[in-house]
Amino acid sequence: MRVMIDTNILVSVLLFPSQQMNTLIYKITTEHQLVLSSYVVDELLNVVRRKFKDKLEAADLLLSQLPYELVYTPEHMKPELFEIRDEKDYPVFYSAITEDVDVFITGDRDFEGLSLDKPEIINPAGFLEKY
Repeated sequence: MRVMIDTNILVSVLLFPSQQMNTLIYKITTEHQLVLSSYVVDELLNVVRRKFKDKLEAADLLLSQLPYELVYTPEHMKPELFEIRDEKDYPVFYSAITEDVDVFITGDRDFEGLSLDKPEIINPAGFLEKY
């Protein structure tokens, strides 16, 4: 199963490690295919640069050692593929849809209102419970 994670999940893995996040990443990378979009990678690095400059090396290490498929988020996306409150979330979920991932893991409640058959939108605890 191809599983994409949102930026907030990557930030939590990097900056606020916990048993749940460690288990989540382990389960995804050993039992499934982790997919990261170029937008999520860029967003992670921008957040770290702005708020946690001392963690830049840790971010590089995480991204260099984590096994994942990197997919490109286009600069020019088809508008109105779906509606979401926060326009900054559009590229993240756009990549999940266009790359045909099976599951999208996020802690962002703005995604809860989207009613699409695929990908399944789930939070970390829900993923661990279900899969």
